Amino acid sequence: MIRKLLWLVRTGLLLAALIAGFAAWKMYSAVNQPLNINAEQLLDVPLGSTPTGVFNRLQADGTANDAFWLRLYWRFNKAGQPLHTGEYRLTPGMRMTDLLDLWQRGEVVQYSLTLVEGWNFRQVRAALAKQEKLKQTLAGLSDAEVMAKLGHADVFPEGRFFPDTYKYVRGMTDADLLGQAYDRLEDVLAKEWQARSKEAPYKDPYEALTMASLVEKETGVPEERGQIAGVFVRRLQSGMLLQTDPTVIYGMGERYTGKLTRAALREATPYNTYVIAGLPPTPIAMVGREAIHAALNPEPGTSLYFVARGDGSHVFSDDLDAHNDAVREYQLKRRADYRSSPAPMPAPAQGTGTAIEQSTEPKAQ
Repeated sequence: MIRKLLWLVRTGLLLAALIAGFAAWKMYSAVNQPLNINAEQLLDVPLGSTPTGVFNRLQADGTANDAFWLRLYWRFNKAGQPLHTGEYRLTPGMRMTDLLDLWQRGEVVQYSLTLVEGWNFRQVRAALAKQEKLKQTLAGLSDAEVMAKLGHADVFPEGRFFPDTYKYVRGMTDADLLGQAYDRLEDVLAKEWQARSKEAPYKDPYEALTMASLVEKETGVPEERGQIAGVFVRRLQSGMLLQTDPTVIYGMGERYTGKLTRAALREATPYNTYVIAGLPPTPIAMVGREAIHAALNPEPGTSLYFVARGDGSHVFSDDLDAHNDAVREYQLKRRADYRSSPAPMPAPAQGTGTAIEQSTEPKAQ
């Protein structure tokens, strides 16, 4: 009886060892199998996906086999390992173990969107809407509703986002990316405000941001930002009108078609600095750190006027006579390829962009 019992125990142990060995071999084979793909493709792992669901999907579409053994391998070896959502790049020659390594590292495919200095909020929204890999949640919302969705109700959106290149993964929302840009602008503005010059005449950071947007739109040569800011600050301090074309263009909105007329310069809008005194009520564009720094650290000097040469740079003048001479030289006798700002950038989407401003008449001073 005892001998028979020992035989049964030995047989059971042997059978268990054989089963365990078979299972280990099957899991090893499943994990090391080559993926059945002939060209690069993307594996989408949406939010809420489980390894079991992805293994079943890979088997169903013929990319991999043995989903049961893959699930068993994951349960015994990767339990508790989070499955990062996003897209994973599959390439010919990959094995399942390579894909599991990607999952473990969370090495998802990243995309990027560049928000450009000088863009207005309409252009920002158009650029976001073109990103097919972003989950679109802002379509059809008004600007005010967008800001409320971001948690900043009653904040005017113009100029409140930082121009930079932002990385994102499939499944991230347009609101997520826009929120990053908002927070980044807040951080940069706060740091620059703390380091501002004692010559900066603004009562709060928002005024400085508004001035920075004028500097951004008027600057064609980066080295001139501080000079342009200096001119605007001296004009403010002496009670002169700022008289900057980009504010006129912004106030015209979609009515602007690429040409400024004397009638437009005289039109009373809240943004027309040929008519209103001081700064416009809000920023008129997104601004980079350099423009914010220039606005908060204006270069000292005596110039009160500047006129574009046509190559992006400007002639700065201390008095009206010298300025009028520069106007006659560089604007009234302009060459055929004259432009008052850098070459226009293409709009981010059809029918949504604003042309880069170009005056057809000298600024009235």
